[in-house]
Amino acid sequence: MENRERMEVDVLFVGGGPASLAGALHLMNRISEYNKDVESGKVQGERIEDPMVVLIEKGAEIGAHGLSGAVMDPVTLRELVPDFEERGAPVEHRVTNESLYYLLPNSQVRAPFIPSPLKNHGGLVISLSRFNRWLAGLVTGSGCEIFPGFPGVEVLFDGDRVIGVRTGDKGIDKNGNRKGNFEPGIDLIAKVTIFGEGPRGSLTKGLIPRLGLNEGKDPMTYLTGVKEVWELPETRTGKGEVIHTLGYPLPADTYGGGFIYPMSENRLTLGLLAGLNSPDPFFDTHERFQEFKRHPFVQSMLSGGKLLEYGAKTVSISGYASMPRLCFDGGMLIGDSAAIFDSRRIKGIHLSMKSGMLAAEAAFSALLKNDFSQEALSLYEASLKESYAGRDLLSSRNFHQGFDRGMITGMMNAAFGLVAGGKGLTRWRGLKSDYEQMKRVRDYCGNSDPKNPVKFDGELTFDKVSDVFHSGTIHDEDQPCHLHVKDLSICHGRCREEYQNPCVKFCPAGVYEMAMDEAAGEERLRINFTNCVHCKTCDIRDPYGIINWTPPEGGGGPKYKLM
Repeated sequence: MENRERMEVDVLFVGGGPASLAGALHLMNRISEYNKDVESGKVQGERIEDPMVVLIEKGAEIGAHGLSGAVMDPVTLRELVPDFEERGAPVEHRVTNESLYYLLPNSQVRAPFIPSPLKNHGGLVISLSRFNRWLAGLVTGSGCEIFPGFPGVEVLFDGDRVIGVRTGDKGIDKNGNRKGNFEPGIDLIAKVTIFGEGPRGSLTKGLIPRLGLNEGKDPMTYLTGVKEVWELPETRTGKGEVIHTLGYPLPADTYGGGFIYPMSENRLTLGLLAGLNSPDPFFDTHERFQEFKRHPFVQSMLSGGKLLEYGAKTVSISGYASMPRLCFDGGMLIGDSAAIFDSRRIKGIHLSMKSGMLAAEAAFSALLKNDFSQEALSLYEASLKESYAGRDLLSSRNFHQGFDRGMITGMMNAAFGLVAGGKGLTRWRGLKSDYEQMKRVRDYCGNSDPKNPVKFDGELTFDKVSDVFHSGTIHDEDQPCHLHVKDLSICHGRCREEYQNPCVKFCPAGVYEMAMDEAAGEERLRINFTNCVHCKTCDIRDPYGIINWTPPEGGGGPKYKLM
């Protein structure tokens, strides 16, 4: 049996995104305020001495895996750090102007007005990776311990009570043997464990069904977003103007849209979001994004510019109807791990931060009472529902489900919801997971062959390998592959016949490849795991649900600086 170091902590945050960072900072602030009140006699009680609050993150540093659009509603940031501007928060721009376009293949139509959910006036354009690094500095300064490069690989239980997380071993070679630098993972034993791993968390995806947290809930549904940051000779959009697009290059049966946001220093960020429930087995978000850049409207903004950075990430968009039970004995779920996202406003950062802060309040109360049961922690779920975050989630509860029935139905449903407090034309239930909605090639394409070759010029458009280079992604090649396919015979048999191996298309990093195996005399699946940008698309979209994304050795993955 492995002799592992055991570290006991009071509160453990899993994941280094905005939900966990905001939660950790708020918890440390609350403990500090409480101790001062006890010392002054303002509050009767005993000090919380030397609180051990720990945050673990799989990336080499906080922010390395952080990616979002992102226009952030500042309401939660003002609550958490009222003087955020004086403290150097990395705000790229404040939104002063905005527009919405419907793109046709060679032209565009500007919407005469902006629907109220898409109004972002006063919002903050940020790089999430830069924002997370800044926030992490405040968290460290508050006394919370941050351990980057430590992915959680196993939830630790005592019966059905969560008691902590085990971190991954280091120093294992590609054959599973220990290298000279082998280091076993640590068992972090916590009174409260707060899971903020982001969308399709590698721990929460197993924790939720084990504890029955999703009983009676719709399946979580997702988008994949691909994004680039460009440096331009001069600013091409109005200062502070954000642009959203609908239509081209997405087909009518695929939900999503594009965005173009200004950044500081003549940089521009743009991206494309597309639903992972697309019925098209050949759908490739990365290729569609390259087509998006070829559109004359977008291309004119990028002319003379230079690609700086690329990234990809999934987003959990199903929201309220898919939110699992958030509290259980010994722990809570926050942020994207809990489907906390307002799909109507395309906003999640401020809601994730608020969920982290409210979970921190429940953890603080639990520490005072020395009670870490589901009942004690349920303060979090109740307060979330009563907060502005809960009201936003409730008001957008039927938005995305309408678009699952087509663009026209979706628009009608969205308009109805605006005047009806979030009610839908009917209560559509999302009974199928994203991967179940992909159609077989013969059902979707008939006898036609849609696989037209796509050419990339290396100046405006880039192949996946080139884009991955611009993500800074690095993995040690001498380690076990972290992408586990449960049954390769399906890949080489049924999947080839029925879907023509869609993983080759849907992965935005070129991880999956069908390559000729001379010994077998046929093409076999090759997994280029060192390309992986940790977006989790494969874990969600594989039509048989047989790809399991697990964390690689700590520190591997993208090295985002501007995402």
